Parts: sequence; C-alpha cells; structure tokens
Amino acid sequence: MKNTVYIYTRDLKRIFTNWAMIIIVLTLMILPSFYAWFNIKASWDPYGRTEGIAIAVTSEDEGSTIRGQHVNVGKDIIATLKKNKTLGWTFVSKEKADHGVKHGDYYASIVIPKDFSQKLGTVLQDRLEKPVIIYKVNEKINAVAPKITSKGASSLTQQISEKFVKTANGAIFSVFNELGITLQRDLPTIQQVEQRIFELENRLPEIKKVINEANDTTQKAGAIVSKAQAALPEVERLTADGAQMTQQLNTFLTKSDEVLKNAEPTINETLHRVQQRALRVQELKNQLMEKDIAPAEVSAAAEQLKGQLTKQIADTGEFLTLLTDLNALSQQKVLSPVINDVKDVNTLLQQQLSDVNSLQQQTKNGDVPNQSVLDKFSSRTDQAVSRLNALTNSYSSTIVPAVEQAIKEAKDKTASANSLLEEANKSMPDVSNMLSKTASGILLGQQELEKITKDFPRIEQNVHNIAEKIREFQRKENIEDIINLLKNDVQKESDFFAKPVLLKEERLYPIPNYGSAMSPFYTTLCLWVGALLLVSILSVEVADEERFKSYEVYLGRLLTFLSIALVQAFIVTLGDLFLINTYVVDKVPFIFLGLLCSFVFMTIVYTLVAIFGNAGKAMAIVLLVLQLSAAGGTFPIQVVPAFFQAINPFLPFTYAISMMREVVGGMLADIVRKDVTVLLCIWLGVLLVGIFLHKPLSKTSAKLTKKARESKLIH
Repeated sequence: MKNTVYIYTRDLKRIFTNWAMIIIVLTLMILPSFYAWFNIKASWDPYGRTEGIAIAVTSEDEGSTIRGQHVNVGKDIIATLKKNKTLGWTFVSKEKADHGVKHGDYYASIVIPKDFSQKLGTVLQDRLEKPVIIYKVNEKINAVAPKITSKGASSLTQQISEKFVKTANGAIFSVFNELGITLQRDLPTIQQVEQRIFELENRLPEIKKVINEANDTTQKAGAIVSKAQAALPEVERLTADGAQMTQQLNTFLTKSDEVLKNAEPTINETLHRVQQRALRVQELKNQLMEKDIAPAEVSAAAEQLKGQLTKQIADTGEFLTLLTDLNALSQQKVLSPVINDVKDVNTLLQQQLSDVNSLQQQTKNGDVPNQSVLDKFSSRTDQAVSRLNALTNSYSSTIVPAVEQAIKEAKDKTASANSLLEEANKSMPDVSNMLSKTASGILLGQQELEKITKDFPRIEQNVHNIAEKIREFQRKENIEDIINLLKNDVQKESDFFAKPVLLKEERLYPIPNYGSAMSPFYTTLCLWVGALLLVSILSVEVADEERFKSYEVYLGRLLTFLSIALVQAFIVTLGDLFLINTYVVDKVPFIFLGLLCSFVFMTIVYTLVAIFGNAGKAMAIVLLVLQLSAAGGTFPIQVVPAFFQAINPFLPFTYAISMMREVVGGMLADIVRKDVTVLLCIWLGVLLVGIFLHKPLSKTSAKLTKKARESKLIH
C-alpha cells in the first residue's frame, strides 16, 4: 500500500512541477464539459420553435351547394391556418408546393382537392364518400421534421372532423328541438280531437234513442241531428290534423333511429369515464390509508379527491338524466334497475365527498386524520368501484337491450297514435253519411229511418273502437314525455357528441425544457468521453514499474486518473447547474452522482487500457458505441432491437443515466439506491479484475503491442 501511495504522490508532484503538464491536465479536465454543454444547449427547446418548419398549403376546393347554401370548407381551412402559428404554414400553388417539397424548400405539403366540400356534403345523401386531404413529406431532409409535420397534418384533420361532427349533430338536434316545439304548440289540437271523439261516443246512446223514437218524435230527432251535423266538420278537421301530425312524428323517429341508437355508445363512454375516475379515487384513497402520512400530504390528496369526486358526481348526474328520459318512453320501465344502481353510486360519491371535506377540515386544524372517517371513506370508495365495475360489465347484457327496447317502444307509441287517428279520420265519412241519412230520413219519413237504424250498429262500433284505442294509448304513454325528450338543449347535445371524452393531462416530475431532460444522457456521455481522453493522452504505464508489484502499479496510477476524472465530473456538473442553467431538482445529489459516474467510468476505461494496452482503448470505444444504442439514453429501450434490449441490464450507462434522471426530475430514493448499488458492484468487479489479472494479462498484451510497434505504424 505504501508503494501505491508513493506512485500517486509522485505523479501529482510531476504534474504540479511541470507547467506544460499543468496546461495539458487542465485542458483534459475542462474539455469533456464542452461536449455536454454544447449538446444540452443545442437541444434546449427544439419543439418550441416549430414555426420555422415550412409546410406548403394549397386549396383547390371548388366548394359545393348543400341544401341551397354554398359551402367552401377549403377556404375556411386556409383562413384558420393563417391564424395558426404552431408551424410555418406557407400558402402557395400546387405546382410550387410539389417543387418546393422535392427540393427541400418545404418539409411537407398539404393539398385540399377540388371535391373536398362536395364529398363532405355526401353525408346528407345515400352514397357516402369520405373527403381526402393529400399530405406529402420529404423524409430525406431531416429525421425528426417529418414527425412534427405529420402531427400538424393529423391535428388539422382532427379539427375538421370535430367541427363537422359538431355542425352535423347541431342540425340533427335542431330538427329534434323544432319537432318538440311543434308538437307542444299543436298539443291542444290533438287533445281536442280526443275530447270530441269521447263526446261523440258518449252521445251515441242519445243518437240511437232519437233514431228509435224518430217515427213518433220527428221534430226532436231533426234538432238533434242538426246539432250533430254542425259539430261534425270541426271533428273532421281536428282528426285530420292529428293524423298528419302523428304521421310526421312517426316518420321523423324512423329516420332518426340511428341517431337515437347513438345513446348506447354515449352511455358506454360515460360509464367508462366514471369508472376510470373511480379508479383514480381508489389510488388516492390508498395513499390516504398509508401509515404516518403527514397532514399536509392528506390535505393535498384530499384536494385532488374533491376534484375527482365532483366530476364523478356531475357525470353520474348527467347519466341519470339521460337514463330517466329514455326510461320515460318505456311502458315496462326497463331502465329502472340501472337507474337505481346509478343513484346508489351517486349517493356513495356524495358520501365520499363529505368524508373528504371532513378529512381536509381536520388537517387544516393540524389534527391527525380521524381513523373512523378514513375507514368509512375507504369502504365507500371500494363499494363505488365495485358497483361501477358491475355496471360496466353488464353494459352489453343489460343496458344495451334496455335502451333498444325504450327506443322501440317510442316508435311503437307514435305508430299506434298515428294508426288510431288515421282510423278515426277514415270513419268520419261514415259518421257524416249516417247523420245525412238521418236528416233525410226525418224528411223522407219512416222508410228511410229504418235503413239508418240498420246501419247504426256498425257506425257505433267504429266510434267505440276509436275511443278505446285512444284510451289505450293514454294508459301506456304520455305524449308530453316525447315532447320533453325532443326539446333538449341543442348546443349542449351537439357539443357532447362532437367531443364526448375530454383528456385531462397530469404531468409527473415535469421538466421545463428538452435540453434539461437530455442532460443526464449528455452529462454521462461526456464523463465516458473524458475517461477516453485521459487514457489517450496520459500513459497507464509507470517508467520504473519493475521496482513495484503489479497491483501497486495498477492502483497507484489509477489514483492519478481518478483524481483528474473527479475534477472533470465536478466541472461538468457545476457547469450544467450554473453556467447553462440546466433544470435540476436535487442539485447536490446531482453533483455527487456525477462524481460517482466518473469514478466508475474511469476505473473501467483505465483497467481495459492497463491490461490490454491499445486494444483496451478500442474496447472502451466499442463499449461506448454499444451504450449509446442500448442504454435508453435517447429512445426508450422498448423500441430498440432485441439485441440491444438484451444487453441493456449489463451496461454501466443504463444505471448511470437512470440515477441522473432521478435527481434532475425529482429523486425517488429506492431507484437511486438500486442504481448506485449496481454501479458500485460493477466498479468492484472491474477493480478486482485489475488487481488480480493485471500482471498475467498485461504480459500477453505487451507482447502483442511490442510486435505491433515493429510495424512503425502505432505508438
């Protein structure tokens, strides 16, 4: 050990007493840092300057006439893009766009064809044709730019689709709304038709009595018949109006059958959204149930829970409204069990919100959360998740058939009403004929009255049939329920179907810029490059090494290399933090872990060169190349070929980059402990190889090196 220290101190003395050597060592200490700083700064915010990526845009859309209105969607798209500054939209002719993309003036081009608006309007026709936007990209100019331009093109088509869906749904629900308003306006007329038919049915015995007594009381019969004839035109008008109205309603519901069926996927999407939020609540619940949780953490988790529970309560409330409207159309109330289940879930959610408010109030007062409240909240959370899972699992088997049955019964109701009123309308000529015959009978005498008496039973039965069908319709359904369903808010329904699901993004360990996110990779890489520079400039051999044992030479010179490497790491980490202002959450651990990386890397590279000479330098370079591809520094390791995934766990870079990322974004101690442990194990293994195999392996490599030097081609 004494000789090891002697070699090390002698190296330091030789450095500090030679001004040229001081300059070389200082250069070796500082030079690797520039590699990291330049790369980090160059990639600082590449996605924040995408407005410089030129994309040619051309619209050849000739427009189209849809229901008497001229529409040009291409022109609207151009107007929208002129306000969009995310990419360098350039508006040129198609010929210039094609030429510019081929020659690199533009990274990509977007062409809106002549028939774009025309095909978009086929949604109102029997033969649907999807419109096409032509997107061309020159992929040889740059590897990343095509990904950015493709995202811009995808975003453009998505915006067009959302706007179209919203507009189309708005038109459909506007028709719903108008029909509901029309039905409501004409509802008194429909009710008058029903009332007049019931009045006619009630007066049939009186009419029959008049006919039977006509022979004796001709004058009385004439007065009654005249009264009936005076009322008959009004009954005929009301019956015809009611039949026409129910026919319009039946036609409308038949044509909008597919629209109503869209309630099924809407229910499914709502269920899944509530279920996902319930799972998020359950995760936060598990956090609250942890032992020794601080009041501040309870308060923070409770605030998140309040937000999630409030949205769940709102979602289940909207869900209940939709289910209740559909259930009102069903005679058997087939959706009642599902409504009861959703009400139970809504009650549980409100109870959970009350529990969270209690917990938050306790933590505000500095108290430890009440265990009884925690247990109640935990139990209710698990119940809510269980009930939502049951609802989701029974969607296809229970909810879908119930919704379909409700829709079918709505159509059956209007069809029955239409049939009833049409039959009433058809019977009116018989009633009119009967009254005319009665009047003629009074004038013509007893002979004609006998004929009327013979026809009267058939007419009486027709009136009874019409009245009974009206009563049956009233027992099963209420036309006001249909009106209320059709009169929903047009704007809200259109917005919902255009974008039924909203994305809420939560960023964990956010890093404000791309350069800082890449600093773990470039910092780690520069430390390995620094080790390579040292073994390339400084010698691993000791001039009088025959005086010392092999392991003393190995360890003595290793201390010299490690001292310089640690200064390299200290300079680059401090420069990351204070020179280029890299974002790092845990700054002190960042410096110490950088020192550890340099310590391990220098040991590995030095050992390879000390044992294998120039061949060891080549090995260190090969190892560097492998680590660039297989350590997951740039691309996720899951997307690289299988060979690189297989060697990933055995590379020092894997663990060095991982622990440096932890301190940059926010350190998790267990991950850092694991990475540090693996790196120290690698260092210890390499150190033992150097100590025990330095002598036997270096002799073999020395012979190879000596022979190679005879060629006068290597030093």
